[in-house]
Amino acid sequence: MVAPVAELERCLAKLPGFGRRSASRAALALVREPGRLAEPLMAALRAAHEGVRCCSRCGAFTTSDRDPCDTCTDETRDGSVLCVVEDPADIVSIEASGAFRGRYHSLGGKLSPARHMGPEKLRIAQLVSRVKGEGIGEVLLALSTDMDGDATAGYIAELLRDSGVRVTRLAFGLPADSGIAYSDPLTLRRAIAGRREA
Repeated sequence: MVAPVAELERCLAKLPGFGRRSASRAALALVREPGRLAEPLMAALRAAHEGVRCCSRCGAFTTSDRDPCDTCTDETRDGSVLCVVEDPADIVSIEASGAFRGRYHSLGGKLSPARHMGPEKLRIAQLVSRVKGEGIGEVLLALSTDMDGDATAGYIAELLRDSGVRVTRLAFGLPADSGIAYSDPLTLRRAIAGRREA
């Protein structure tokens, strides 16, 4: 295989859902049909790279000209409930479920000593600041059910213990050792509706 195609295949193989074979098929298709596939893909990648950012308030994906994001500025949402997630992609999954109408806060990861991810590398200080300053009545911890997610949830619950804010977690439906992004909308709806005290 020629070097540029091999490099394209290596880059595609790093994407979630792409194995070596699917990356190879995609790379060959892009090279075979540059006008129909490669050029629109390059334009879309460039637009996403230049125009998409994280909201300065909640950490969700937004565009450069919409900060704070549409969710943060939507006055029909319940500003007293704050759903805390690990990653902006989790917000996309929860919104697809249609079960949550509050606001969000993305931590940008989870506590993980093995990956040297301590509280200072996450948006935990911003979370505490929002809870104190925005009249939040409930913090819903929608974090992964793996060991790091549980540790992060416990850490946040302890930080907020004396704040007077109700801290809850998703109740059921999420399999152990899995993330929000891998859950279907019905499972997320049930988990949000059945949340429990953290």
